[in-house]
Amino acid sequence: MKRCIFLLLLLLALWPASAAAVELDIEARSALLMEKETGQVLYTKNEHEKLEPASVTKVMTLLLTMEAIDRGAIAYDDVVTVSAYAASMGGSNVYLAEGEQITVEDLLKAVCVASGNDASVALAEHVSGVTELFVAEMNNRARELGMKDTHFVNCHGLPAEGHVSSAADIAIMSRELILNHPDLRRFTTIWMDSLRGGEFQLANTNKLIRFYDGATGLKTGSTSSAGYCVSATAERDGMELIAVVLKGSTSQQRFEDAKTMLNYGFSTYALHAVEAAEPFAPLSVRLGMQETVALKLPETGRQVLVKKAQIAGLTQEVSLPETVDAPVEEGQQLGVLTVRDGETVVLEVPIQAAESVEKLTWWEMYRRMLGMLCFNG
Repeated sequence: MKRCIFLLLLLLALWPASAAAVELDIEARSALLMEKETGQVLYTKNEHEKLEPASVTKVMTLLLTMEAIDRGAIAYDDVVTVSAYAASMGGSNVYLAEGEQITVEDLLKAVCVASGNDASVALAEHVSGVTELFVAEMNNRARELGMKDTHFVNCHGLPAEGHVSSAADIAIMSRELILNHPDLRRFTTIWMDSLRGGEFQLANTNKLIRFYDGATGLKTGSTSSAGYCVSATAERDGMELIAVVLKGSTSQQRFEDAKTMLNYGFSTYALHAVEAAEPFAPLSVRLGMQETVALKLPETGRQVLVKKAQIAGLTQEVSLPETVDAPVEEGQQLGVLTVRDGETVVLEVPIQAAESVEKLTWWEMYRRMLGMLCFNG
């Protein structure tokens, strides 16, 4: 826990200042660029200004739906009967009819591709029973995620008094969605598809899906009062970025702003996986059933986001005791691999035991001592 707090404080100390210092030609009122794996912010512009998010609201609707699927409360193949309220939604929709039956999977497709307001309400009702309860859960989840600029009034993003968010908060919920629910990508990357057995055609409102290399999603939004918004995600070379644009002047300009941020991120930064420069020598074990324990780095938590120009200058320092007392549990932290850029610590990776070593029993100790005496004799 202390190590996690230290790393969080380190990131907070290092990144916001550098992100704010970046000058990009962004036309929109508010914008932010974030890297998915680390959550580090690479660019900001008025990122905490409370603005209408329009249909980007649906990122939270999708998040709650995917979480309900993951915990087994609902399933992709559930058949949903469309309510009169869901069918009455205006704005962008897929023209669901009252009493129509449609699967959760097709509703997710309708939200991700066509931004269906009616599909959003149908999902909300299926997850929580009524939209009022679902919206309360949206706000509860926002608080859990630390989204301090956000208050939801509905699940679709149509204009409503007090329905606001910020570029910073949208990036937080977008990261939560794509980091922990990658299966949604099979919907957000669709360019064209259909519903109702091919009778209703869908075209993605996110034009980056077709025209930007590596685009993976995520959600567009626009109303006359909100302007043009997008939470755009893209992945290249194993690094996924989130570019949020709020209150853009035109549909095309929001995509241009998103591309400007994404291009900057991909050209400047790399997600560097830390590996030990040299294999770890086995560590001596006192009073163990074996004399040494093999060492390893953990599978996760070994990635650091750095500027590409910095990678060659990164240095490593291994800190390990000369010996460790048995018993040793597999995965137990025994040391630290510190990665530095000059004098700055950019990452600390725990060095773990690759195996378990039991404590020497009295019988085994006696047997060994007896063996030594016999040998000496």
